Amino acid sequence: MFDADSRSGARILYRKLKLNWVFSTSTFIGNFLITLLVTYFFSKIGYDAQVNFVFFISILAIGLWISEALPPFAVGIFIIATLLLGFSTDFFFDKTMPAELYVSTWTSNVIWLLLGGFFLAKAMSIVELDQQLFQFTVKKFGQKPERLLLGLMLTTAVASMIMSNTATTAMIISSIIPLVRLIGKNAPYGKALLTAIPASASVGGIGTIIGSTPNAIAVGALQEKGISITFMDWMVVGFPTGLLLVWLFWKFLCRTQDFSDVKLDLSLLPKGEGNVGSFEKYAVIVTLIVTVLMWLTEPLHGIPVAATSAIPIVLLTMTQVIHSEHVRSLPWDTLMLVAGGLALGIALVEVGLAEIVMRKINALPLPKVFIAIIFCLVAVLLSNVMSNTAAASILVPLSLALPGIYGIAGPVMVAISCSCSLLLPVSTPANAIAFATGMVEQKDFRTGGLFYIILGPIVAFSAVMAWVLLFH
Repeated sequence: MFDADSRSGARILYRKLKLNWVFSTSTFIGNFLITLLVTYFFSKIGYDAQVNFVFFISILAIGLWISEALPPFAVGIFIIATLLLGFSTDFFFDKTMPAELYVSTWTSNVIWLLLGGFFLAKAMSIVELDQQLFQFTVKKFGQKPERLLLGLMLTTAVASMIMSNTATTAMIISSIIPLVRLIGKNAPYGKALLTAIPASASVGGIGTIIGSTPNAIAVGALQEKGISITFMDWMVVGFPTGLLLVWLFWKFLCRTQDFSDVKLDLSLLPKGEGNVGSFEKYAVIVTLIVTVLMWLTEPLHGIPVAATSAIPIVLLTMTQVIHSEHVRSLPWDTLMLVAGGLALGIALVEVGLAEIVMRKINALPLPKVFIAIIFCLVAVLLSNVMSNTAAASILVPLSLALPGIYGIAGPVMVAISCSCSLLLPVSTPANAIAFATGMVEQKDFRTGGLFYIILGPIVAFSAVMAWVLLFH
């Protein structure tokens, strides 16, 4: 924790002096030299040169993700470029692999599914459907503090299944700021709101493939293994798991906090500007319904998600809801990061490094069930100090090599556990948005963070194992 704080402080100082490039460059060089040293000792074990090369890339990528020497998306591009240099040329090895093996991650179904989700989220924000959803929640759940807290948490969770967790949190947080100011930023209810909303956005994203990037990474990795997980298949396990984690946290907050003296004045909550035309609004609603229905019914019509994801891209631009400037503002960096993570996973499997790691793990005198639980615990701990997408990119390929049904369950468990990282303000962008209000302190995230570190892996393991045993 203190290392993260000091690193942030150093970065701020360098930025003020306009020498941030010095921090990034020196950190990159430091990571590179440490990785060389670690790889040197690893090479003494006697594995093939290809294994050592992928080990080097993996350790360097982990170091860059943790230290933030490069933006996460740049690490993803760096992974693909380095793999192409190593295996698609004869500079390093006589035996090369086709470039398409790694570049094709850009055309993965997962990338198209995420892109379709980005268009839907942007359109919902443009026509203020997000604000209307919030106002609907307030009307339905009323002014009783406990009920309103549950309503906001459930609304955030459901919205984050379609929108990005970051956008959902920003939407709800901005709507409740006047209420938190009225109550007082030091009031327990205000703290509960500002920590529960980012938590609900993160774990709510478990509900669908597009709700959280680790979900898409797990589905993409399983697809490379020949195991197809449809949109509906994921929702069978993800939707109830996400809502259960939200409900359990709500019960925990209600039991540990006293809201009896809270008086709410919901008339202070902001309303939408109301400048959106009815045509644009109905265009988004129809597009949303058609797209989600096509995703859910993939087993019936057989059209892959890569094709149905074109529906929002075509319809929303054709109806002029989304313009070119909106497209340029989409989170393309996330797609770069996912593509790099998928490429790293392919490399780990192709050279046999994933199998080597799993052989060592399987040789441990532990039942396989304990190893699966350890994966879940490592996933949530690692995601608290680095991007959950990066953590999933590292752990999902390794969990694929688990034996038997754990080879299917492992990646899904890891993905769900990666969404339970809520210990620090820097753990997720959702937490950072709440922290940026200045109304909540770093210590206020610890209770929820520890709650999900303990409960997240347990729920992930139990839910996924039940899902695999019943449906696979």
